[in-house]
Amino acid sequence: MSRFIESILIPTDGSDGALAGAGRGIALASRIDADVHVLSIVESRLRAGDLDELDLQSLEERAEKAVEEIARLAADHDEEIAVTTTIRKGTPFQSIREYATRREIDVIVMGTKGRTGLDRVLLGSVTENVLRTARTPVLAVPPNADEPAIDRVRFDRFLLPTDGSDGATIAAEWGIELADRLESSIHALYSVDMGPFADVPEADDLLEALEYRAEAVIDAVRARGEDAGVGVSGSIVTGSPITEIPTYATENDVDGIVMGTHGRTGIGQWFLGSVTENVVRQAEVPVFCVPVSAKHP
Repeated sequence: MSRFIESILIPTDGSDGALAGAGRGIALASRIDADVHVLSIVESRLRAGDLDELDLQSLEERAEKAVEEIARLAADHDEEIAVTTTIRKGTPFQSIREYATRREIDVIVMGTKGRTGLDRVLLGSVTENVLRTARTPVLAVPPNADEPAIDRVRFDRFLLPTDGSDGATIAAEWGIELADRLESSIHALYSVDMGPFADVPEADDLLEALEYRAEAVIDAVRARGEDAGVGVSGSIVTGSPITEIPTYATENDVDGIVMGTHGRTGIGQWFLGSVTENVVRQAEVPVFCVPVSAKHP
């Protein structure tokens, strides 16, 4: 069977958040036999400030230490993982995106909370910018996620939020392919948000229509899973997806969330981009964010 994820990029600034992301990335690479690229960015705009040559050298040394630490973690966990380390100067999110594009990286894995201060990259804002602009799927590890040892990272059960949009469809393809390769199960979740329409006279009829559509969307995901030999269950909930998705993930002990970064807008359809960013902030498990422009697995 060919590898559908051949390379994983792990950006790092040496922070605890970056290490949390690295642990998940290394575990995933080991499970699916992917190469690992470790990248640290020295913020180029800092050179125009009050930093002297020694300060810049210190930043570069810290970047070198950060990538070496991730490379060591990978080697300690699985000596078969091929690791490439790189240090670059530039704007962090742009450099990450450009590296991923030029090296044809399949997945970016990064923490969402980093160090602050003049000599450190703030991975939180960097992650959000990467999520908004990258054409590569991003596995984002939220600040509230637990930090198991690499050999204890689980990929047994994925939550797949869906709204039936193109963005949700490509995310479903990735989620099902991941589940197939990792021998995991999928639970599809459709959140019917009636908040904007609670006071309209036809609210009951609208809710019924939206629930009917939700059932059709979940049935489609289930059928796709059956074709791939992946078990898919499904639920329909009523409420804002921003709260319902993290709540369901926590209450049902899923190991990760797979969702699109762009979806439909309008009656009965949520803008999956803003939803995804809010889910990443609130979730207690990693969120695998798939852009609508991602290649089909």
